[in-house]
Amino acid sequence: MSVDKIKINKLSFFYGENRVINGIDLVIPEYEIMSVLGPAKSGVTTLLRSLNRLAELVRGTRIEGEILLDGKNVYDGDVNLTELRRRVGMVFDVPTPLPMSIFDNVAYGLRLNGRKPKKAVADDVEYALRMSALWDDVKDRLGISAISLSGGQQQRLCIARVLALRPEVILLDRPCSGLDPISTAKIEESLIKLKEHLTIVIAPHNVQQAARISDRVAFMLMGDMVEEGTNTEVFSSPKDQRTSDYITGRFG
Repeated sequence: MSVDKIKINKLSFFYGENRVINGIDLVIPEYEIMSVLGPAKSGVTTLLRSLNRLAELVRGTRIEGEILLDGKNVYDGDVNLTELRRRVGMVFDVPTPLPMSIFDNVAYGLRLNGRKPKKAVADDVEYALRMSALWDDVKDRLGISAISLSGGQQQRLCIARVLALRPEVILLDRPCSGLDPISTAKIEESLIKLKEHLTIVIAPHNVQQAARISDRVAFMLMGDMVEEGTNTEVFSSPKDQRTSDYITGRFG
């Protein structure tokens, strides 16, 4: 029986007076991949960034409702933001390797989060690179600049940087948008394996990607949660005509 990892209740999100999420509800089960679909300006990116409070870094934002992580509202005043963002890590659409070695990129967050013995850091770096399906590509050249990696390898490196901190949830905002089909397939394979260890919420590159990797799918439109269900329910028998129109390419 699945356990609810994240529960969103009546969430509205505002940038100044502009409301971009309209009182939505959503449950995200543990150890599953939840894809959140929607065309531009549907609130998908804002939703992802609200889950670990990155969205509030923009001035003038406010929320109504609540986001519960293991039953605790992440917007409560006593929540430690550093710890929240360790538990709920984020990978963006454009890979951003740091101007340092592959090893130091992955170890960067570990070192920021406190002193660890060199052996422990090395073990964590190897774990993260293996989990992101990058270890075999780079194990013999960990000291070279991360900037020299291909685009797909750089994105897997960014995933590894998040995984090194042992998160419970990872958020991915169109992580394959600039990648070739081979790199995209490698990332999708690693995500399917990763869900054995953590919960994944992704704004997929396209509808086809959502169909390939998701356990559950949510469809947003203009800030509203139109529909949510299992992969089979949403793709085989959507309840709302707007969902059907979107996944069949009639708009978006």
